[in-house]
Amino acid sequence: MKITLFRTVILAFITCLIPLSKVFSQDSDEMVAAAPLLDEEVLPNYHYEYIPDFTYDQIDRRVKAMDHEMEFELNDRIFSFIQYFTVRNRDYTKMVLARKELFFPMFDETMAKHEMPLEIKYLSIIESGLDPQIRSRVGAMGLWQFMPATGGMYGMKVNSEVDDRMDPELSTDAAAKYLKSLYRMFGDWEVAMAAYNCGPGNVRKAIRRSGGKKTFWGIYNYLPSETRSYVPQVQAMIYILNHLEEHNFYPEDPTYVVEYEKIRFDRALSLDKLSELTNLCLADLKSLNPAIKNKTLPESNRSMALRIPKSKTPYIKQNLAWLNDSLNNAPTILLASTLHVQSVETLAQEIKQNGTTYNVRSGDVLGSIAQRHGVSVTQIKSWNNLSSNLIRVGQTLKINSGIAGNIASTKINTLGQTTYTVQPGDSLWIISRKHEGLTVDQIKRLNNLNSNNIKPGQKLIIG
Repeated sequence: MKITLFRTVILAFITCLIPLSKVFSQDSDEMVAAAPLLDEEVLPNYHYEYIPDFTYDQIDRRVKAMDHEMEFELNDRIFSFIQYFTVRNRDYTKMVLARKELFFPMFDETMAKHEMPLEIKYLSIIESGLDPQIRSRVGAMGLWQFMPATGGMYGMKVNSEVDDRMDPELSTDAAAKYLKSLYRMFGDWEVAMAAYNCGPGNVRKAIRRSGGKKTFWGIYNYLPSETRSYVPQVQAMIYILNHLEEHNFYPEDPTYVVEYEKIRFDRALSLDKLSELTNLCLADLKSLNPAIKNKTLPESNRSMALRIPKSKTPYIKQNLAWLNDSLNNAPTILLASTLHVQSVETLAQEIKQNGTTYNVRSGDVLGSIAQRHGVSVTQIKSWNNLSSNLIRVGQTLKINSGIAGNIASTKINTLGQTTYTVQPGDSLWIISRKHEGLTVDQIKRLNNLNSNNIKPGQKLIIG
């Protein structure tokens, strides 16, 4: 009995790979120090690159035990793609795992809304690898790889600045509607997926050539070669993503969607400028609005609602008026006479150099001269180095135009009030930032403004 017990102890230590000599040579303190602490991280007992073996029968039992709406039975074709995605091309599956949380919740919501099997969402994995901005060699775009004509049938706009096929929500809703119409056409979800890939015309031709069979596997041999692989790949992914642990797949660095709300600015705008005005992360704006090309929302799509990170939406909603005003202003102005754009500084210099003169006549005062030329008394005094309001008949005064005055002298002090002359590109918010302690509401209150609309040359009381 004692010998058996001793052998048991020996076997236990050998199994645990702990040398007996070390165990019996350590004193109790050393043994306690060698033991793992309760709050230490215990790593899982698997190797990152380990690929578990499996048999056809094992996969078959797992498929039959799955709870899914869109039924399918394992066959050699599906099994070969399960082997491909779990053994030969594991990187593709890992990429899908990293992205799926960005889209699967929205996919499930859309499929449920259209009363479709939730398994339809796996089709997007084969179409795009869950990349909303991927483009095929023939011009299909987005998560669901719509061609321009098909996308247009479902209301998705495509132009040089915006491509709605890259909008995850719009394209998913369009894909659900299209697939549902194909299901009504053929009465089978596998056949509907085949038609999504190769078109309903090719599916009808395959049905005729098969002698009128109506199932995917019944018409399999008469479909285009790409479609014969397409549906089994979708079914392979349905199995794999429901049995990740059995194939040693664990999400390594999953990406989760940024919570957002939609806000309509109802104007053309630049994502760069919106980011600058609101301190929003430009990368988040681009990621949430992948349909916008070149970071610019054009006038033709001005009614498009932008997705804004939820943490910033209260601030934007509270300041939407001045934001809209600021987004609509540019730092350059167009000279109709020369038909080219000039900077404000260049324009001011040109006007100063080409200013006019005025000869003082009997009865003139600085106030009447200033009013006649659309400038201020202070500006006339500044341009002519006058220390008082006294002028004499015949005196020549240099007068810059009203625009020059607005650009060259922006701050004046009249009757104890500080005023500001609006510059091209200004908005109330920009003006408030130029003057410490001044708010948009204060400017509006001081000037009895009912809106945020201002124009270059306008004088505003700012204090």
